[in-house]
Amino acid sequence: MTTPWLPLTDATQLTAIAEESRQRPVLIFKHSTTCSISAAAKSKLERQWDAAGLPADTPLYYLDLLRYRPLSAAVAQQFGVPHESPQLLLIQDGACRYDASHMGIRLAEVASAISA
Repeated sequence: MTTPWLPLTDATQLTAIAEESRQRPVLIFKHSTTCSISAAAKSKLERQWDAAGLPADTPLYYLDLLRYRPLSAAVAQQFGVPHESPQLLLIQDGACRYDASHMGIRLAEVASAISA
């Protein structure tokens, strides 16, 4: 299976993501397409996806920070997490329950946070 990227392109999606997270965990990955560290983190996330132990229906939203820079600020405001890049957020019950950035992004930790 490939990583199930869903495009995050509009601030109106954040309300829907918060609502969806009340039913199941939702992930947001913030990515800078010109940063080698961000590219490495994205590649690592893709390699770990199948073996991570996440629920099979976990949505994974992809935010291209260069194309949608103001949306990153909206994510930070909505979920109360300072902006970093690359960054992975776990949204559950309408709030950010886990965030990691750079090479600290580990899907096994996300899976542990979901089951906690």
